[in-house]
Amino acid sequence: MSDTNLLLKPEAGYRSGEAGSFLLQMDDQSRLLLDAARGLTPEELEWQPALGMNSIGMLLAHLAIAEAFWTQAGVLAMSKFDVRPVLGLGDDDDGMPLEPGGLAPASLRGKQLPYFEDLLARSRSYLKEAAVTLTDPDLERVITRARPDGSQRVVNIRWVLYHLLEHYSGHFGQILLLRHLHRATVPQAAK
Repeated sequence: MSDTNLLLKPEAGYRSGEAGSFLLQMDDQSRLLLDAARGLTPEELEWQPALGMNSIGMLLAHLAIAEAFWTQAGVLAMSKFDVRPVLGLGDDDDGMPLEPGGLAPASLRGKQLPYFEDLLARSRSYLKEAAVTLTDPDLERVITRARPDGSQRVVNIRWVLYHLLEHYSGHFGQILLLRHLHRATVPQAAK
């Protein structure tokens, strides 16, 4: 999409136009994120502004994990969740949240940007495969999830799709900030 053509149109095939619109918005956020991430080196993907803080690689892995998790917990209404068959890594393999003073997880060290792009593509494909079958009434389906503190969270599928979009956008902002901080604080090799 160029800056002169800003027309958004959902992909054909979604039974719910609203669900298709959410996925269109998520795809556009992904396009913008991957454009902004172009050229990131493994060192930049691993860099933490301070110990205990997220790295860009952690955030990219987290975005894929969260999308696959909410596809299972929300869209597919599964009672047990395991993102490993979808992504090849588990739901805690992003290292988040880090302990104060903690290092980014060793499992993400040395990974190139295409590794993270593949994770994001697999999670999005998984979500789309599930969301394409949603109808407008399906968006009203309520899910009650137990929280670690014993309380319950009541959401509907519309909220799941909204949450995935706002979650992605929020972490996209963090990634942009981390990239800016890295450029401002780490001496760059002469080009």
